[in-house]
Amino acid sequence: MPNDLPQDDVARLRSLPCLLDATGVERLEGGITNRNYRVRAPLGDVVVRLSDAGSSDLAIDREVEYQNTVAAARAGAGPDVVDYRQGEGILVVRWIEGRTFGPEDVGIHENLPRIAAACRLLHSGPAFTSRFDMFDIQARYLALVRERGFRLPPRYEEFAPLVERIRAAMREAPEPLVPCNNDLLAANFIDDGARVWLIDYEYSGSNEASFELGNIWSESTLPDDLLELLTMSYWGEYSAAKIARARLWALMSKYGWTLWASIQQSVSHIEFDYWSWGMEKYERAVAEFDSGHLDTWLDEVALA
Repeated sequence: MPNDLPQDDVARLRSLPCLLDATGVERLEGGITNRNYRVRAPLGDVVVRLSDAGSSDLAIDREVEYQNTVAAARAGAGPDVVDYRQGEGILVVRWIEGRTFGPEDVGIHENLPRIAAACRLLHSGPAFTSRFDMFDIQARYLALVRERGFRLPPRYEEFAPLVERIRAAMREAPEPLVPCNNDLLAANFIDDGARVWLIDYEYSGSNEASFELGNIWSESTLPDDLLELLTMSYWGEYSAAKIARARLWALMSKYGWTLWASIQQSVSHIEFDYWSWGMEKYERAVAEFDSGHLDTWLDEVALA
């Protein structure tokens, strides 16, 4: 084991029989809710995710994450599960050899149909054991922020009436629920050269496909024309209603994840500027709320 690893992490890694006689351990960058290690073990390379207490504040259920990760693997969309320790915050999955995307990769025109195909594979797979509803999660986050006295961005609650209008429009003609990852930032795509894999099922649950598409577009801050390309690649046709629906879900994801950042800034032990991360999303959400386009998007959603 490298000498610079936290001793608690070393003890947890050594507790896993599947890692006996491991020949190398490498800390993976990028995790902002947990710590991830690539371990070279006799059974093949694996990724070990170590999480701490406090995840429930973020609407993460580790048992649900495990079950949905297994379902995603059965669908062929995600890596196989090697080991899981209930109550210990340990999940081990197969290492996928490939290149991890950055936002610039997601924005390559040729990659969006491949990403859409990966999403369709997941969405057509075994049902997930949980529901993910950003309206409910945002309300839960807001209640927690108020209760704990965490920071709330300026004007945040001013947009509540607009959020209710979006909620009403979405519920007027809902899409069927499908198994969704719900957190497909660029780093959760791995390209093995032949196809794109989807990793990290912490926030997974049954949801609308349009949330998945809108969140992908939002997380990589893609231009409008690429939202059109992504939705067309997924649905197989141009639909103003589907584009508007994905756009509104993208707005809700920015609005909701802003509070996720506020909570993490106060409870996480990981060295990361969550507040700045969240404010970048919030500023984009405010710009959309203030843009005057909301009525048009709501009208277009109603065309479905």
